[in-house]
Amino acid sequence: MNALAVVLEKPQRLALSRLDLSPPGDEDVVVDIEWSGISTGTERLLWSGRMPHFPGMGYPLVPGYESVGRVTAAGPASGRQVGERVFVPGARCFGDVRGLFGGAASRLVVPGRRAVPIREDLGERGILLALAATAYHALSVDGAHAPDLIVGHGVLGRLLARIALAVTDQVPVVWERNPQRAAGAVGYRVVDPAEDLRRDYRAIYDVSGDASLLDDLIARLAPRGEVVLAGFYDEPLSFAFPPAFMREVRIRVAAEWGDADLVAVRDLVDADRLSLDDLITHQQPATEAESAYRVAFDDPACLKMVLDWRIAA
Repeated sequence: MNALAVVLEKPQRLALSRLDLSPPGDEDVVVDIEWSGISTGTERLLWSGRMPHFPGMGYPLVPGYESVGRVTAAGPASGRQVGERVFVPGARCFGDVRGLFGGAASRLVVPGRRAVPIREDLGERGILLALAATAYHALSVDGAHAPDLIVGHGVLGRLLARIALAVTDQVPVVWERNPQRAAGAVGYRVVDPAEDLRRDYRAIYDVSGDASLLDDLIARLAPRGEVVLAGFYDEPLSFAFPPAFMREVRIRVAAEWGDADLVAVRDLVDADRLSLDDLITHQQPATEAESAYRVAFDDPACLKMVLDWRIAA
């Protein structure tokens, strides 16, 4: 059994290659992928070669952790059924080719527990569950304050604002410098930080990935306020100590989401408390993957690019 997959052979060199897949076991499912998303955070770093080293890092690799498809085979101990539409957060089924995170392929073999059933009508919007779970994880830590300021109005920032509105009584302000990305707010305001004079924010959630902002954010906090680093940063972060000392600030890192976060946002979507509408702006056939990746990374009008695998199997 094999699959057509996006393979980053080395930084800035992408190929669409047919790869052999690991044989499925009793606890595994085979999923024919319909759509996968392109991450402008971690995948951009893999593409550019700026991803900080961590165990398992290396090329060639199959990227992607935002995939939706249909179960076509299910092991007797997988807990899944043939025909289910599922979200898959990546896979490691490509032999010598690393899966970082392994979701950008026409077919995947994964443990059934990692294939999360989703509503049929979600379609390609189901790929957004990974970013929604990332946002949910950032604000669901015990004792965490809901964001009253979110930095960045990309897909993650929008989902964080929507989830804050859905599960808390906090209406956040969102900072965005790019006028092209300022539109699309529902129930909250988007402002240019240069026009915001507030310096009493209790909880600032940064999803920009900009390592240079920390001093500016600390200066906007109320005493004993908190900065939550919910993006991914490829450069060292530092801050001036005296202003942080005077405010007695807290700095918290929001790590990767877990299974419970994914189920929680799936349930919010099912209950119509969280909308995934109007976040996917671009879609291209998976056979045009190289072009799609360049658009996703270089076009500021592209909020989210989706690869369509339905004709590429």
